[in-house]
Amino acid sequence: MKKIKYLVLLSIMAGQSLFAQETNNTVFRVENPNYELSPYTGMTKQHWKEAALYMLKGAFGYIHTLDDPMKFPKQPGKSYPLDEKRVPTEKLEGLSRTLFIASPLLKENPDLVINNIKVADYYRHQFSKLIDPNSPSYIVPRAKNGGPNQNLVEYGAIAMSMMTNPEVLWKPLPQDQKDALAKSMLSYGDGPTVSSNWKFFNIFVLSFFKEQGYPVNEKLLVEYLQKSLEDYRGDGWYNDNPAYDYYSMWGYQLYGALWSEYFGNKYYPEYASKFRSNFKDLNSNYPLMFSRNGKMIMFGRSISYRIASIAAFPFMGLENDPTINNGWLRRISSGVLKQFMEHPEFMKDNVPTLGFYGAFEPAVQVYSCRGSVYWMGKAFLGLLLPDDNPFWTAKENEGDWETKFKKDQVYNTFQEGSQILITDYPAIGASEIRAWCNAKKKDDWQGFRSTENYNRLSYNSAFPWQADGENGEVAMNYVFKNKNQKWEPFRLFTFKKFENGVYYRDAVLETNENIKMSLADIPLVNGILRVDLNTSKEAISMRLGHYALPKLDKEISTTKTKIKGYEVTIIDNGKYQLAMIPVLGWEKTEVISAKGLHPESNESTVIDVSSNFTAKNDKTSLYVTLMLWKKSGEKWKKSDLIPIKKLEQTNTSITIQFKNGTKKDIDLNKK
Repeated sequence: MKKIKYLVLLSIMAGQSLFAQETNNTVFRVENPNYELSPYTGMTKQHWKEAALYMLKGAFGYIHTLDDPMKFPKQPGKSYPLDEKRVPTEKLEGLSRTLFIASPLLKENPDLVINNIKVADYYRHQFSKLIDPNSPSYIVPRAKNGGPNQNLVEYGAIAMSMMTNPEVLWKPLPQDQKDALAKSMLSYGDGPTVSSNWKFFNIFVLSFFKEQGYPVNEKLLVEYLQKSLEDYRGDGWYNDNPAYDYYSMWGYQLYGALWSEYFGNKYYPEYASKFRSNFKDLNSNYPLMFSRNGKMIMFGRSISYRIASIAAFPFMGLENDPTINNGWLRRISSGVLKQFMEHPEFMKDNVPTLGFYGAFEPAVQVYSCRGSVYWMGKAFLGLLLPDDNPFWTAKENEGDWETKFKKDQVYNTFQEGSQILITDYPAIGASEIRAWCNAKKKDDWQGFRSTENYNRLSYNSAFPWQADGENGEVAMNYVFKNKNQKWEPFRLFTFKKFENGVYYRDAVLETNENIKMSLADIPLVNGILRVDLNTSKEAISMRLGHYALPKLDKEISTTKTKIKGYEVTIIDNGKYQLAMIPVLGWEKTEVISAKGLHPESNESTVIDVSSNFTAKNDKTSLYVTLMLWKKSGEKWKKSDLIPIKKLEQTNTSITIQFKNGTKKDIDLNKK
């Protein structure tokens, strides 16, 4: 049996101070990789089990008796709890979410012991505390007129684990506890929900207890099933009302596949058939959202769940469809596991941080506590699949990256229903996404749909998003000096069309509808050409930022040069180079350093271009910008940096002739 070697062994003993745990962080390593079956990652199903055990051991470092809750050190910042009222829900999150990791392991080994605790006994004992009014972990049933809240989510999560592993988690419980759990959980499941993927939490609670013989509100169950299917927009994408993000794929798709397999096929075959048909559709584009080496894009809310992004992929192995490339799906999935679990900042206090790699406050939402991160444990539900499932037996491959993509080309995949554009860049093996954002900050009471989690012009697997700075530091968006003399980004985008390799949107400034632009993104082989028309009715100062580079092992270098009259600025961090060339309209180029704004490093650098827009109706209202990249060490050709041969403008129509012989006709006002 292959085993994992830890850089630092867990040695948490009963009564040990939590402060000591901060120095006991471990980094996951795969020992004895199997490069015959998995030539790119070395990971097999056995390594996935060991990765799951690695994460679960960290959580159980806080468990010394059956009474100890899954409660972890709070990360400073906006995450909850901020008062004692939320602590029971915090404990419930830790319990329900670590169970996603524990349950598949218990399915194979019901006698699993961690930190001298029998894991199955622990979870069953904790279930009893949820229904004990004298317990500090007691969950008050939903009031008759109570609305949906976080308890619904966590009860839905427990129902998922119970549905997939009733032998260990449900059947051994005394009848009185079963009845009390049913009453408490159904008080939430048989009730209101949020018009998003939350509907599935009601669905799982209602479905599980129906299967166990309890009377449930089947009318409401069918209603939520229908409404979930109505969220489907084609090509594998569900609308999470109103956003598109990873929940639209791994959330809806995993839940639909799991519900169908363990309940729906038997009780509601018509609905299960629809969910499974939608599930198959994700193969047309979702794998393309991951880089060649299996890295996910930092995009959307709840990004701290990280590896949950691949949770749906293993269940494609249930489809018994020879056209499904399970070897590619596992290569992506194992790549994402390694992206985070091998990163030295992923764990602190033996618990994953709230962030992307390490802790990163701009990416944290107020609905998250430290235990929330274990929502990523859904990735390990794939361990429920038998060893001979195609997801585990297929040989790893790189899918379209090796069979279809050529390094001197760029590949766009557009989804009409969701209006999402996925772009793949074989030259650096990166993926990119453009998707919905249209949320006002003043209405965004939770503070995430109007932020950098959604409002970037694009998101790239090679260049995680940098937060905006108070002094106008911006990466991959426009910012404007508003009437309050504060830098404000675009966040109200309206999609127009994708045509001839050009992605068209309009944008308006939230605080001043007179500030607006028509935007055109043109993905190139080694970057992006932006052709944007400022149609504002007032003068305003504006900036546009490239992607940002984190400082890694050396200082970030800057090179400036002129080629055929164009000013070229290049920054290099030893891993990637970014080049920015203002072609038309811009007045100034700056290289701006920042601290505390980037998820990969405390120090980062971005290239911005700026202009003082004067609201004149002439050609200066057109802004043309090249935003390019290469891997560090690769040389730039003049044709790489200045690929444009000729640019002609007639009112809002622009014709661009490229040196490679291609031509783009762009009309920024045409719908």
